[in-house]
Amino acid sequence: QVQLVESGGGLVQAGGSLRLSCAASGRTFSSYAMGWFRQAPGKEREFVAGTRWSGASTYFAYYADSVKGRFTISRDNAKNTVYLQMNSLKPEDTAVYYCTARSGGWSTIGDEWNYWGQGTQVTVSS
Repeated sequence: QVQLVESGGGLVQAGGSLRLSCAASGRTFSSYAMGWFRQAPGKEREFVAGTRWSGASTYFAYYADSVKGRFTISRDNAKNTVYLQMNSLKPEDTAVYYCTARSGGWSTIGDEWNYWGQGTQVTVSS
């Protein structure tokens, strides 16, 4: 069982930055794929960014086209924490952001992720 707790959301002006954090419980954190999804009012949940073990000495990172070049996902396995650095924020980035964890394989489909945090609100004003 993995428990996820997000933090770092808030209100920011367009062009600003926020860093989301997700603290995970569990002793096998390093083996899990970790991801961020978001859901805006009236819209479907969508994949934002994710990271998974490459099988060698690094982790792969994946991004939705809408955030590529602006958002960066990273993880600190010693702290069981994954981060989402969000720069050049736009009003359309406004959503509840969810941290997720998945064991086995990679997916950008939300229903295929095993564990979810409670979500943190990000609001970008124009």
